[in-house]
Amino acid sequence: MNQMALDKAAVLAEALPYIRQFSGKTVVIKYGGAAMAATDLKAAVMQDIALMKYVGMHPVVVHGGGPEVSSMARQMGIEPRFVDGLRVTDAETMAIAQMVLVGKTNREIVTHLCAQGVKAVGLSGQDAGLIRAVPHRHRSARTGEEVDLGFVGDVAAVDTAVLETLTTAGYVPVIAPIGLGPEGQPYNINADTVAGAIAAALKAEKLVLLTDVEGVRADRDDPGSLLSRVTVQEIREWMADGRLEGGMIPKLQCCITALEAGVNRVHIIDGRVPHSLLLEIFTHEGVGTMVVK
Repeated sequence: MNQMALDKAAVLAEALPYIRQFSGKTVVIKYGGAAMAATDLKAAVMQDIALMKYVGMHPVVVHGGGPEVSSMARQMGIEPRFVDGLRVTDAETMAIAQMVLVGKTNREIVTHLCAQGVKAVGLSGQDAGLIRAVPHRHRSARTGEEVDLGFVGDVAAVDTAVLETLTTAGYVPVIAPIGLGPEGQPYNINADTVAGAIAAALKAEKLVLLTDVEGVRADRDDPGSLLSRVTVQEIREWMADGRLEGGMIPKLQCCITALEAGVNRVHIIDGRVPHSLLLEIFTHEGVGTMVVK
């Protein structure tokens, strides 16, 4: 047997215990960032999710698509605005978000998964009452004043019935982060927040967030301060003293939500690394940062 074959056999031998451990378990994947934009990375993520399904896991995908929404908004003469990493969403921007996230991005992910032989079904939080939303009341991290973000929502409740029906039947749900308000109004919800809420409601074994950074740093300006492990208490302290900002805040908040609801493991990993999803799940070292209680 040549060295390449031996190396492949060693990789499979290392993965086998993890395949046994996670077979039949639910893993929620937040899919976003560069992994959605680069063709090679997109293909790698689709292959990873397909493999997870083939070895008996139950992947549930929640996707973002913020850059595509911003691009479409600009094409329509609207300059995107953000406050503390959250998109300011007026009625016109809400319509654009639905058009892009539900009508385009969701369809593309489903198509790519089906091309891998996976039975995928696209949903938004509006379908079957999956995600009930309430208006988000936001206070600026800089001034402390309340800011009107428009049709930006928080997750009020998750009805997992449709997800359980689909996964039991062998399908992979792919969810766009649009929730349904109390009067039928759609709300734009941060995809990290949705992923955390769904992982919590499903009592998932794992929640994995694909991001455009290596993980969580002790010093956000020091690439050498990457942490392999961080606790909920440390995250809360960093939020309180202002060490976190922008898009990392909702990511880490969703980690806390998931862990406190019973999700066993939460990971923030670099989606710019090909097959980082498999490396996290099926190797001892993993990649990125694991968040623990």
